[in-house]
Amino acid sequence: MPRQRLLLKNGVLVLRKKYLECGKVITTHGVQGEVKLELWCDGFDFISHFKRLYLEKGARLLTVEGMRPQKNMALIRFEGINTMDDALKLRGKVLYIDREDAPDTGGYFIQDLIGLEVFDADDGRLYGHLTGVSATGANDVYHIAFPDGKERLIPAIPQVVIRVDIDQNRIEIRPLKGLFEDED
Repeated sequence: MPRQRLLLKNGVLVLRKKYLECGKVITTHGVQGEVKLELWCDGFDFISHFKRLYLEKGARLLTVEGMRPQKNMALIRFEGINTMDDALKLRGKVLYIDREDAPDTGGYFIQDLIGLEVFDADDGRLYGHLTGVSATGANDVYHIAFPDGKERLIPAIPQVVIRVDIDQNRIEIRPLKGLFEDED
């Protein structure tokens, strides 16, 4: 079973996933074992640096022999997968990267954000927790589950998202006027 990375920061134990979802094999391509990967990461430029991908949250290593972009997807050929029948066994499977193989850009992964508590940057009020992130093209949109069961969306822009502290399990926001219009 893959181990999670443990961090101790400011007296708080933080668990981070070792293996991160990067996409899903949607179909085969050609007859020589290539697969088409729907990208769930920052795009082909990001995924193209990985020579190792994983199945089953890290339980099975797949060595990349070749990769090329196709529209917003990636065509990948893996070592030992040489026929369409071999490639068909991967259809529908989620592929993972090892966090340790990712370049350190000083940022964070979306999967690290999911579950963080969302607070008001000015008064410290808890709004809820982050349940999802959608890419809209202009900016990401954060999905926040409020205690009343409603989901509210906020733009992930510097004017709204004031601070993200993954190690403290915390996001601080300053909602734009009217963003949570049904609140007091």
